[in-house]
Amino acid sequence: MNFGNIGFMELMVILVIVLVLFGARRVPEIGASIGKGIREFKRNINEADQQIREPIRDALNDSRSSDRLAGGEPGTRQEADEVARPEPKRLM
Repeated sequence: MNFGNIGFMELMVILVIVLVLFGARRVPEIGASIGKGIREFKRNINEADQQIREPIRDALNDSRSSDRLAGGEPGTRQEADEVARPEPKRLM
């Protein structure tokens, strides 16, 4: 088992040090707080990404709708595919 550059023995040493420093009762609390922190970080990243993408998407949709009202079609086949295809889910 290898986590990046950390081998099994290094991981065991880290776990023993954490147990000695914090005690067996606090380790689950620490793990839960780290998990909450990671979830909060991911949520904030997704919100920031959404705030960046929404104005761009709205501007793009406005320009496309004005083209269609004027009787035009989307400029390329790729633009038409992007409109029809939903954005993929992110794993984060």
